[in-house]
Amino acid sequence: MRKILLLVMITILTRISFGQGFEVVPLQDSYRGLIGETIKAPIRFKNTSEKTITLIIRKVDAQIGSTQKNFFCLDNNCLDQKNEDYILKVDAGQTINSFQVALEAGLVPAESTVRYVVYNKSHPAQIVEFVVNFSVEEKLEKQSLYTSRFIDLHDVYPNPVTDNAFVEYKMFNEQVKAKIIMHNLLGNPVGDYPLPFTENRVRIKVDELNAGIYFYTLYLDNEGVMTRKLIVKK
Repeated sequence: MRKILLLVMITILTRISFGQGFEVVPLQDSYRGLIGETIKAPIRFKNTSEKTITLIIRKVDAQIGSTQKNFFCLDNNCLDQKNEDYILKVDAGQTINSFQVALEAGLVPAESTVRYVVYNKSHPAQIVEFVVNFSVEEKLEKQSLYTSRFIDLHDVYPNPVTDNAFVEYKMFNEQVKAKIIMHNLLGNPVGDYPLPFTENRVRIKVDELNAGIYFYTLYLDNEGVMTRKLIVKK
């Protein structure tokens, strides 16, 4: 099955570490996703000083598609795209891992670039610039992962995943109860996702899971019929 990649390449143009300043680093270099979804690119801020600092994260330029939007998120709480600045307080020695720059990928394929600067409010000369490049490709038809007279199930995407994965399916029998259960390597369940007859897609939330290898199993009337691997990255 040909998979569609939505790659979010984060390039840190300048990484500056001051004796009384901060560092900015990406959590990872690339992300998978599909057109029409919200893609979140995590950015990590580390206070290398011995006192609390206030960082200003400013969007200075955005070359994005007409159906796309971009914004800031912290702990999965996102601001309206009209906010050009984000104010972030970082305690001495603290590293913040929950900040993200996000893009609503829109409805059509597009190459998008957003440029940001980060500076210390008390010392504006302490500044870091970074660029996030989004490459959005068109979604192609998926092949079936599992097919029976009860259900047609597609593969989980994206895989690896950082926050949300999706499963597309079609139920053929309303009387059959279908669900997906996620397990960790020890076999302990970490998520239970019913597949309603009246819907055709379910979201699997992994943002609260630790990075690692998990398994998802399709159950039909409480009988496991198929198991596959899902990789969670942070």
